[in-house]
Amino acid sequence: MEQTKNNSIFEIIKFTIISVIIIVFVRTFIAQPFIVSGASMDPTFKTGEYLIVDELTYGMIKNPSRGDVIVFKYPKEPKIYFIKRVIGLPGETVKIRNGSVTIINSENPEGFTLTEKYVNSDHILKDDHEITLGETQYFVMGDNRAESLDSRAWGPLEKKLIVGKPFIRLLPPSVISIFPGAVKN
Repeated sequence: MEQTKNNSIFEIIKFTIISVIIIVFVRTFIAQPFIVSGASMDPTFKTGEYLIVDELTYGMIKNPSRGDVIVFKYPKEPKIYFIKRVIGLPGETVKIRNGSVTIINSENPEGFTLTEKYVNSDHILKDDHEITLGETQYFVMGDNRAESLDSRAWGPLEKKLIVGKPFIRLLPPSVISIFPGAVKN
């Protein structure tokens, strides 16, 4: 009887240690939770929404694409995490005139204007801005341009600060989704 009790305790301890190792590994290298705070991504994301962020894709498989929603470390304070949408890619020039975004790159030397269905007309800020990105830099903006602290204010985002992209929206239950905020082409 004593031997069975000791075996049970040993199994519980072993299970707990293995579980903790798996959880720490997954949280560190694969996915982590993120809670949206603020109005900068309205209407796509609202304060209090609980997301699981995929940390593997951008680190090992591919680079962010235009239109992707990403979570990253704020360049001015890397302990703070932001969520924004990728607008400009490395090597491109981003021109914003009266709220309209034009991208100039090697494929489009005359530029093309973005069609941004994810931005509500009352969220557009009629600002002007122009920047040419370096080879490891991205230009990111919130979907609610009038309420977003983004690349227009603090400059380009270095790739090394990108944590990942939202994989699952879990809360609130009414908005559960896979790849929330993804642009449908």
